[in-house]
Amino acid sequence: AAFRKTGIKINIINGDKEAELIYLGVNQALVLGKKKSLIMDIGGGSTEFIIANEKKIFWKKSFQLGVSRLLEIFEPGDPIKKSEIEKIKNYFDKILIPLFKALRRFPARALVGSSGSFDSFADIIAGKFYSKKILRGKSTYDFILADLKIIHKEILASTFRQRLKMKGLVAFRAENIVLASILTQFIIYRSGIKKIKLSKFALKEGVLWSILNRGKVSTE
Repeated sequence: AAFRKTGIKINIINGDKEAELIYLGVNQALVLGKKKSLIMDIGGGSTEFIIANEKKIFWKKSFQLGVSRLLEIFEPGDPIKKSEIEKIKNYFDKILIPLFKALRRFPARALVGSSGSFDSFADIIAGKFYSKKILRGKSTYDFILADLKIIHKEILASTFRQRLKMKGLVAFRAENIVLASILTQFIIYRSGIKKIKLSKFALKEGVLWSILNRGKVSTE
């Protein structure tokens, strides 16, 4: 239908390709360096994980763990209950077995969250503890683990209406941010990673890089 109306052909990509393009975007936002990082991109339908350094991808996989999908599966209360949180974590434990196997094979020194929910975490932290100046004109931000833990507790304890008034949180993320925060903290805890960064570049920047450079990323 889009082609008939616009003449534009839409290429549908799979999760594996999406993960590769996210990596290309992140690699333009910050210096990954020679050591491996775990890149995490939380979407609505899926969440992508990529273990990579500045030169190559060592492992990548797309999981059906998008926040909109998780909301449909679990239908959590408002605010979410502790029993619901434990049920969700148990679900993550089962689904993410391939990720934790990969991390044992390719240990990562840092977690890089690309755009989306991680933008919201940074905006909430800036509004609560600092100012918007810490993010202005930057393509990356280094999170303080304690800051993330504090806002995580507040997000879990809040209702939807309270989150709509939360400084730094855009309205369309007020419903999904709870599950995004649970997933993020779960990954931090299970991976043992202490260094966490935001990349403001993700999929669309990766697509642009790919078009401009016509290059392929190196993978094992």
